[in-house]
Amino acid sequence: MPNQQVHQLTCQKHLFSLPTDRHYLNCATRGPFSQAVEAAGVAAIHRQTNPFGLAPGEFFSTTEPLRHLFSQLINNPDPERIAVVPSVSYTMAVVARNLPHKPGFRQGQKIVMIANEFPSDVYAWERVVAEYDLRVETVTMPDTFPLTDAWNEALLKAIDDETALVVAPPVHWMYGTRFDLESISERAKSVGAWLAVDGTQSVGAMPFDLSRVRPDVLVVAGYKWMMGPYSTSLAYFGGAFDGGIPLEETWMGRIESDQFHRLTDYQPAYRPKAYRYNMGEQSHFIHAPMLEISLNQLLDWKPSRIETYCRDLLTPALPALEDLGCRIEPEAGRCQHLVGVWLPDHSEPMAVSQALQAGRVSVSARGRAIRVSPNVYNNGDDVAALIRVLAEVL
Repeated sequence: MPNQQVHQLTCQKHLFSLPTDRHYLNCATRGPFSQAVEAAGVAAIHRQTNPFGLAPGEFFSTTEPLRHLFSQLINNPDPERIAVVPSVSYTMAVVARNLPHKPGFRQGQKIVMIANEFPSDVYAWERVVAEYDLRVETVTMPDTFPLTDAWNEALLKAIDDETALVVAPPVHWMYGTRFDLESISERAKSVGAWLAVDGTQSVGAMPFDLSRVRPDVLVVAGYKWMMGPYSTSLAYFGGAFDGGIPLEETWMGRIESDQFHRLTDYQPAYRPKAYRYNMGEQSHFIHAPMLEISLNQLLDWKPSRIETYCRDLLTPALPALEDLGCRIEPEAGRCQHLVGVWLPDHSEPMAVSQALQAGRVSVSARGRAIRVSPNVYNNGDDVAALIRVLAEVL
């Protein structure tokens, strides 16, 4: 048998320019650029200083690698179902615009989502709810630990024949609680509801299999676990959105739009599948090369190995946090790369986060917890610094 140790991921800090005297355990807020991604951005800027010879086809070809690489990352067999979008909120607005055209949609139905969801996954529904007399059913977080099983059971129970749309993530963005998307998807499909998934806090740091989850929409912001540039995201649109209404009428979404000498021969037909949902100016001559490099890095590292690396890095330190009076969801109910550390009742999470920052340890305060989110550039020194400073603070 081959030595399995050979296939384990080792610390990749040498590929980044992070200072050694600071401890960045905060990828859930923003992923740092690797040196290769930084170099790709600088090279792209240099190319922009002299755009002589830019061919029409390059307005389309720059993002084609993103569709193919992202498809590999999520096990999507059809790259034409990937759109380049600016944000999660943009994608959820597309879902809201098309929801009234979903087969079986009727006034008075409900949208099911979890409590304490990220605002981009909440604000998108206000107009469609008001216009069609819909209601939002928010599945609250359980009052006692452990959270995962009870929260998942309550979410599944909330999905019934009155449900038009389910909005659920693989993991909770604040606490790292895992949601059983395969069961949620099966339940949603059994009642004719759409499933919209915000994978921003999971895709890139843990495996995601599109063929198993079967969402109608999946969107991932590029600047967190994909460690790419801000304001560039990638979204999958399933067959339910073929022929749907885009959020904007970008000229690049129409057929033959690469024929620049004929652009005033206005075309009523869209390019196939997800192309109509691309943002305007989707070419991203600077962002696209950067995100292409970061996606290649992730595919080389492999999300399963990233997940294992984060588990092996952080799990041994969790008993020390519990000794300080903190609570942590059991391993079966949480992800490995984003761990909610619930502080003792007498502690103020924002004050603790600021004290950690002063001690050169970067985490985030979210609700009653601090969110610890390591990645492959972290090592044991970073975790030891977290424990040491937190012990002083608490």
